[in-house]
Amino acid sequence: MGDAIDLTGDGGVIKTIVRKSKADAVGPTENFPLVDVHYEGTLADTGEVFDTTHEDNTIFSFEIGKGSVIKAWEIAVKTMKVGEVAKITCKPEYAYGSAGSPPDIPPDATLVFEVELVACRPRKGSSLGSVSEERARLDELKKQRELAAAAKEEEKKKREEAKAAAAARVQAKLEAKKGQGKGKGKAK
Repeated sequence: MGDAIDLTGDGGVIKTIVRKSKADAVGPTENFPLVDVHYEGTLADTGEVFDTTHEDNTIFSFEIGKGSVIKAWEIAVKTMKVGEVAKITCKPEYAYGSAGSPPDIPPDATLVFEVELVACRPRKGSSLGSVSEERARLDELKKQRELAAAAKEEEKKKREEAKAAAAARVQAKLEAKKGQGKGKGKAK
């Protein structure tokens, strides 16, 4: 995981990059304020999951800057790039505050979210709505998804290589121990 970044300067919203995006990935802008995310939210105190899009593989969409999500998300997601996965820890004042969000989120709860930015899109009816611009947007979205899939595949390959290397080391140790044991039988 990456270094923790204090996005608010008061420790209220801490972002840690779990998986980086590709260098050429885009993030939310004025022209692309609509975002699609996968996420899992947990209570910091207990680790209990209170909400997730992973169980039913849905995507949550919202528009940056409209106040339709908690402050922590507004602050953190606009710093992300498509394909990035980040752990976002938010104090109550950047989440649901002293009211909480019963029954799942108690008052004054610190929350931890793991968020993946899946896509950024223009508003419907924006000046970016022409056919050629839409085609370019779709091409970019396809490219971003391919890059995200390639990154996942690369991570899987690295994990498999590390697992194989570890297995080879264990096997080598076992063979070395077998070799040491020869000729050490009981004397009669």
